[in-house]
Amino acid sequence: MADTVIPLTDLRARTRVPAIPGELQAPTGEVIDRRGRALRDLRISVTDRCNFRCSYCMPKEVFDSHYKFLPQAELLSFEEITRLARLFVAHGVQKLRLTGGEPLLRRHLETLIEMLAALRTPQGEALDLTLTTNASLLARKAQALKDAGLQRVTVSLDALDDAVFRRMNDVDFPVADVLAGIETALKVGLGPIKVNMVVKRGVNEQEIVPMVRHFREHYGGQVTLRFIEYMDVGATNGWRMDEVLPSAQVLQRLQALSPLDALEHSQTGETAERWAWRDGRGQIGLISSVTRAFCSDCNRARLSTEGQLYHCLFAHSGHDLRSLLRGGASDEQLSTVIGALWRGRDDRYSELRAAAPPDDAPQQRRVEMHYIGG
Repeated sequence: MADTVIPLTDLRARTRVPAIPGELQAPTGEVIDRRGRALRDLRISVTDRCNFRCSYCMPKEVFDSHYKFLPQAELLSFEEITRLARLFVAHGVQKLRLTGGEPLLRRHLETLIEMLAALRTPQGEALDLTLTTNASLLARKAQALKDAGLQRVTVSLDALDDAVFRRMNDVDFPVADVLAGIETALKVGLGPIKVNMVVKRGVNEQEIVPMVRHFREHYGGQVTLRFIEYMDVGATNGWRMDEVLPSAQVLQRLQALSPLDALEHSQTGETAERWAWRDGRGQIGLISSVTRAFCSDCNRARLSTEGQLYHCLFAHSGHDLRSLLRGGASDEQLSTVIGALWRGRDDRYSELRAAAPPDDAPQQRRVEMHYIGG
């Protein structure tokens, strides 16, 4: 396979492969983009549907009963997802994360997890296989997910106060059911768990300290709470900079509660700055994608529900892999295209936004978060 040289014509036209002199070569092996970033992490959206209507992701006034989600026939099948994942792994991917929408809404997801759990790196090592969920169905499905081979889960939870949480998810879903999902996931071995809290100034910032106290006191370091700056993903959430609570201010509030010590990154491309409680009661994370861009070592690719490849959470367009999958492309051809697309990658949206005056930030319409996950 490695010696195959494939002409550019059809492959480049159908996936918008960036112009690279000569032929598309080296269909397997590690690939590095134009900024020296290796491909290590593939985030796979398995559905564009969600049962929450959080204002920062799927506001109800846009995603109402008339909104047209993708029909089943347009979604990648489990076999198609697994085939692509295997080819990404051959290019250096070590971690697979299932996202949505809400991934637990995809029927028979356990079957896909079994298929992905069987994949191995070229060195014969198992992959890091995880899932991000709002946990609304987690208590019911945790054991089946674990039995299928899932290793860990990340839970989105934006408030501990039930009234605040119900307002934010906008479907009147109780926080107790999310907490029950976390408890069940830990019991079956889907831990340690990361809990992601999107902080929106004037909406849920008062929940920062109660969230910290709860997870410090009840889980013995098995849950890491991470605070995410409210991001300008997509074009429907009405994002404004004055609604962003900078991570530096979150840290100040936490330091006033109990001393924290900064930790080194555990791996290249890690999005969160990690801090450990000095009293030994676990860690917290700060994801500062607005105020402190981390584009320089971003090693993540995103595969949408219907087979579009995106190189950035803030991308405005993707690359169509589904048409190649369903058009008879060989593994060599698919793998060659994946490698060429990554080598042509130059995305650094957050850096450009941070460097531009407020009124001159990039204005292109971007893909919605529910479509490609976080």
